[in-house]
Amino acid sequence: MKHAFVIGVAALGLVACGTQGTAKSGGDDPIAAAVANPDRPAADRARDAERKPAQIVAFAGVKPGDKIVELVPGGGYFTRILCKVAGPKGHLYEIVPPFYANRPGGLDGINAIAKECGNVTVTVGNANDFTVPEKVDLVWTSENYHDMHNGPNADIAKVDANIFNALKPGGIFYVEDHSAPGKGTSVTSTLHRIDPAAAKSEIEAAGFKLDASSDLLANPDDPHDKPVFDPSIRGHTDKFALRFKKPAM
Repeated sequence: MKHAFVIGVAALGLVACGTQGTAKSGGDDPIAAAVANPDRPAADRARDAERKPAQIVAFAGVKPGDKIVELVPGGGYFTRILCKVAGPKGHLYEIVPPFYANRPGGLDGINAIAKECGNVTVTVGNANDFTVPEKVDLVWTSENYHDMHNGPNADIAKVDANIFNALKPGGIFYVEDHSAPGKGTSVTSTLHRIDPAAAKSEIEAAGFKLDASSDLLANPDDPHDKPVFDPSIRGHTDKFALRFKKPAM
């Protein structure tokens, strides 16, 4: 389940195991243009200082023409940006879990974004069994990898294997989530956090190689002992960002 979504936009810290992406400043940069799009809702723009979309999308390596799977898009904060960066030669496949889709009006918001963007397909499915009609360049999940561990039929190994199979050789799996260092996967359903080391171990077990990690969204003042919805920390959690690559074959 995707949950609701403090550091200044100018701050950028990357600890990389490989190449790093950075947002360019300039009128020709598709990421900067997508973030600056005046059609983005005011509520989304108000969260940019927290979520640092230009730097994060650049770190993930998104580029024009990319075919992208976004798992659990929620309110579409990143969908609106990713569809503009991918552009008319790219495509987004939005995977919406059945428990969201089956709510009254559950697909209305993402369907409206799909209509607006023109390069978005909305599909109802789960992370462990979704299918798309082509191999993609990137799979994106933001603030919901921990939830893929929850539920009576959760099987994270199957999730990661399905993501691996959806990607082209050399494709990217971008994972951003709330951090719970030293906790493994023990608080995914209570605090809605996950240990980044546990996520790394699971994803690498599926055949991925860690390409880079970023502390762009880190908050050392987060005590890591409260649910992410707690008013004292909501919107200011310590988050990690990891970029994995499917080996070229």
